[in-house]
Amino acid sequence: MSSNAREDILEAAKKSAQAHGYGGLSMRDLAAEVGIKAASLYYHFPSKADLASAVAKRYWEDSSADLDRIWSENSDPAELLRYFPVTFRRALEDENRMCLCSFMGAEYDDLPDLVKREVQTFADVNVAWLKKALLATGVVEADASEARANAIFAAVAGAQLTARSRADIALYDTLIESYRAAGLLPA
Repeated sequence: MSSNAREDILEAAKKSAQAHGYGGLSMRDLAAEVGIKAASLYYHFPSKADLASAVAKRYWEDSSADLDRIWSENSDPAELLRYFPVTFRRALEDENRMCLCSFMGAEYDDLPDLVKREVQTFADVNVAWLKKALLATGVVEADASEARANAIFAAVAGAQLTARSRADIALYDTLIESYRAAGLLPA
């Protein structure tokens, strides 16, 4: 274990939630994985809900920073939209995991309110970024940008879920290409 147990716990919990969702988060298993006693884990996170909320918040903050970095490195808005699916593909590349907030979103009814808020924020951050990119490309008018951004977000998350359920990352790529061919994403 590193000198920063809290960070180790957050990283282990992220990996677990990406593979098993909120329902699969086990405080005892995480403590054992990180190499600490369960009581030490509860020192950092008083409850499973507190841990899941912190993990989901860190996840959307990291995703937002990644999207901001992508934006600053690309001057072509269409290239931004072509790159967006790569951000979801990375989870599949990591032992067929899923986007943490998509997985938790599927468990929405069973999530504590503080976790729900972080999961919703992840979607809001992604949709806002997509809307901004769509407007920058001129692909849609302002009044249609939010609906299109939501459609892209849902389609990419759905492609990830479909590919994960078959443990087939090539299927993800095929679905993304079909979205491009259909005009949902720029070619």
